[in-house]
Amino acid sequence: MAKLHDEWTVFPHGPVELIDDGILSVEGEIHMPLGRFPRRMTVVALSGGQSVVFSAVCLNERAMRDVESLGTPAFMVVPNGFHRLDARPWKARYPDMKVVCPPGARNRVEKAVHVDATTDVLADPDVDFVIADGMGEAEGALVVRRQAGTTLVINDLISNVRHPKGVGANVMARLFGFGVRRPQMAREVRWLFVKDKEAVAKQLREWAEMPGLQRLIVSHGDAMDEAPREVLRNIALTLD
Repeated sequence: MAKLHDEWTVFPHGPVELIDDGILSVEGEIHMPLGRFPRRMTVVALSGGQSVVFSAVCLNERAMRDVESLGTPAFMVVPNGFHRLDARPWKARYPDMKVVCPPGARNRVEKAVHVDATTDVLADPDVDFVIADGMGEAEGALVVRRQAGTTLVINDLISNVRHPKGVGANVMARLFGFGVRRPQMAREVRWLFVKDKEAVAKQLREWAEMPGLQRLIVSHGDAMDEAPREVLRNIALTLD
């Protein structure tokens, strides 16, 4: 487990990409025992000129200007107890930002930063913070509705690391099943964090039926615009 950052520490990352109206995403890297591994931050515009940051990653100043152009970062979602690496420096940079996490992750997250809420406090009719079923109330997600369709921002339930960089990332992605050939649930997630396989499968199928579902954005790997419903259903099948 990487040591939590106290200072604004920038690892290599890609450009900030506009995914949809009011949705930005950027892929960075995390230093792991086997080398570098991809991680993704997503930022969503909220009403009132604010934004919510999902799985925060420290970026260079040019990229941060792109993030801030979406609105004042007012909420930081730490989607589980293991995506807290950059929570402290983000809170230090934006001291008025409210920290939100799932209730089952609160104890771990608070070892990094004070948690303000474990429920949906975003107060936006088009953006919901939700808790995934079957994960011990420890895994969060965002449902974002836009004119073009709905985006589901999830965390570790699905990985899609189709292009791992470097030997270490290739070994880790294949060894632990982080979706090199197709989107999948990583083996460590299935073995260690799924509490109720039936409930998780039901949750994935319910998400697959959301009106206007257009894409999935995950914390490890590429966003998925093609057949997101099939992706969710196929992974649910592996849990049956």
